[in-house]
Parts: sequence; structure tokens; C-alpha cells
Amino acid sequence: MAHTPFAWSWKNSIKRFLPIQSRTKAEEEMKRQSEGPVGGEMGSKKTESTSATPPVLRRDLYEVLSVSRDSTDQEIKTAYRKHALKYHPDKNASNPEASELFKEVTYSYSVLSDPEKRRQYDSAGFEALDVESVDVEIDLSNLGTVNTVFAALFSKLGVPIKTAISANVLEEALSGTVTVRPLPVGTSISGKVDKQCAHFFGVTINEQQAEAGIVVRVTSTALSKFKLLYFEQDANGGYGLALQEDSEKSGKVTSAGMYFLRFQVYRMDSTLNALAIVKDPDAAFFKRLEGLQPCEVSELKAGIHIFAVYGDNFFKTASYTIEALCSRTYEDTTEKLKDIEAQILRKRNELRQFETEYRTALARFQEVTNRYSQEKQSVDELLKQRDSIHASFTVTKTASYLSNGSTSKNLGDDSKAESPVDDGKDKSSKKKWFNLNLKGSEKK
Repeated sequence: MAHTPFAWSWKNSIKRFLPIQSRTKAEEEMKRQSEGPVGGEMGSKKTESTSATPPVLRRDLYEVLSVSRDSTDQEIKTAYRKHALKYHPDKNASNPEASELFKEVTYSYSVLSDPEKRRQYDSAGFEALDVESVDVEIDLSNLGTVNTVFAALFSKLGVPIKTAISANVLEEALSGTVTVRPLPVGTSISGKVDKQCAHFFGVTINEQQAEAGIVVRVTSTALSKFKLLYFEQDANGGYGLALQEDSEKSGKVTSAGMYFLRFQVYRMDSTLNALAIVKDPDAAFFKRLEGLQPCEVSELKAGIHIFAVYGDNFFKTASYTIEALCSRTYEDTTEKLKDIEAQILRKRNELRQFETEYRTALARFQEVTNRYSQEKQSVDELLKQRDSIHASFTVTKTASYLSNGSTSKNLGDDSKAESPVDDGKDKSSKKKWFNLNLKGSEKK
């Protein structure tokens, strides 16, 4: 079984379900160093020295991709695709080291392609990165049946899973052997694409259309998962992947779009900071706009441009409808898009500042809330003691006194003392009303 070419970004959630297929050399080395030689003084010194130093030495992320620290986003992306294709497990089934290099390349790109993570890495290195939160793409074609089932299950439950494009599709595109169907501007084409396969389309635009701007959109009423891909002409006659957009659910359809409108357009990456959001529910709001990332290509020149729909379902085909539109007939919509994205960018900056204020206020709120609970408990206890003391001021004897035999006897004596003295003199008077002379009238 081939090594799985990915590191689960959500492994804390499902690692108990998935088999461990490989251990990197770095992990093996860390384990060997931490254990040290068995017994002896040398073994203890070895353990102490390793505990004081970082357990694993990882290569610089820029070195992994063979780029400089001042490289542009496009240069980093180009380098990633080159290395990912070189070390892809599909092409190196007999070379287990290639799988580890593929993971390293993918991890490096996942950091350097994100502006915030790249800034953190540039300022403080690996220590500034939360490794668990880095999103890494997985290749479904190399997962195996069992892992694919679990990946599909967790995707259904809402766990964000990024999938990689099959190396076979990328190689066929680079070699120029793919079949390209024409997609005229202003028309749409529907179809079904198998999982981990792609349908290619050629969109021809003239100077006027290029000046106005072009939009390419794909929708699926069947709620299929797919990717919309854009390829650039390669020097060797093939096509190199330049852009990709993952489908997202919107209402009763899934959709993905690319907008070449001659101004900066942004895409929304909904999986960004997904684990951070799980750990901190408040982050679901503050990190929501952080997924807005600038698209690398904002305009197209006149000529033929290659797009593709990639089937991203786990098991079944993906149903889709692709269309190419000229924005000239959507001028009002284009202006609204430009304005609303500018507002979102401003709001993102505002939220970054507001988050600091909110966190400070929340910490203060939690502090006073805790004090409120403590004070309430203290007041309740004092009032309870007060009521108990008040209850002790009473002439009524409690049950505790009555439980004493001598006390009960004394109480009996007191009751007798309080009763009138019976000396026998008044017995007749007490009974006079009983001795009525009922026969006196008869004698008369």
C-alpha cells in the first residue's frame, strides 16, 4: 500500500480511526535520541542534552521549495506545483522517500501561500506556527478505500478537508494530451465528470471582451463537489495549473467562479483557521473574513484560455454546468462587486482592531462575573447564618430539649402546679346543676 501523501489538518479529530501508515525520518530520529543508549552514564547525558534542544530540525520552508525569501506569491505557487508534481506518490510508487518529500513540500506551501502564516514564520520561524492548524491538501486517488470512507464521513459532518488534484490530470495537462472542448462566451455547457478526473474547456475572447472582463462560473444543482481550474499555456505546448477554486454550497446549489474584471478580485477560503475556530467559538466571527484572499490573476488577454471542471466527490461523479460570460452586460453587477469587496476589506481591518478590544472586555467581564458568583455565594451564606441566629430567639422548646427525659418530667410538674387546687370543698357546688329536684312539683 502506498504511503498517504498528506498530513491530516484535522488529525486530532479522527486519528484514532485512521491507520498510521508511515513515520517520518525526523520522528524516528527524535524517538531514537530521546530514548538514548540503554543504561550507563552516557545514556543519561544523552537524554539531558536532547531535552534542552529542539527535538527535530526541519528544513527552511523557502529551501524546501527552492525559492528566496523575497519571492512573490506566484513564484512560490509555481515552485510548489513543480516540486509537488516531481514527488507526487502516483509517480513514485516504489520510492517511499518521495512521499515524505511530498508532505514536506505541501506543508511548506500551505504556510508560505498564506500571508499571515508567512509573516509569522518570517518573524519567528516554526515556533510561531500552530502546526495542527495548517491546512494540507490530500490526494483522494491515493487514500485507499477505508481512509476515503472516513474522509467522506467527516466531510459530511462539516470537517473542512482540502483535496489535491490528481497527478495524472496535471501530467496530462502538462503534456498537452487532454481533450479541450470549446466554450463560447455567453453560452453554458452541462456534463458529468468522474471523480479525480477533469473536463477541459477552451474560452476564446477578443480584445473588447478582454477589456470589459470575463467571468467563468460552474454550478451544480446536485450539490456535487468539484474544482474550477484555470491553466496557462506552457512553453512546451502543454498547460500548467495557475488557479483553482473549490466549490462551496450556496443555497440549493454548489458553485465556484473566477472573475477576471481588471481590478483586484478576492476569493473566500472557508477552511482557513478552521481548527482555531473549533478551539475558540468567538473566532468563528473574528476569523470569518480572514479567508478573503486576493486572486493571483485579475485580467485575461485576448486569445484562448483553458479552464477545467475537476470531479472532487469522494465516490460518485460530479454533475455541473459551466458558463463563460462577458461583464459588459453586467456593468452594474461588476461595480457592486467592486464596492462590496472594498467594504469587506475595510470591515476586516476594523474587526482586527475590534477583536483586541473585545478580548480585553471579555476578560474583564469574566473577571467580574466570577466575582459576582463569589459575592452572591457569600451573601447567601451570611443571610442563612442570620436566619439561623434569629430562629434561636424563641420560648418554644425545640425537639432537642424534649428528647431529654428529665426535662419532660419537669414540664409535667409545671403543668400540675399551674392547675387549680382540688381540696374537696367545692365538689357539691360543682355538681349542683346535676342535682335538680325534678320531683318537687309533684309533692306540691
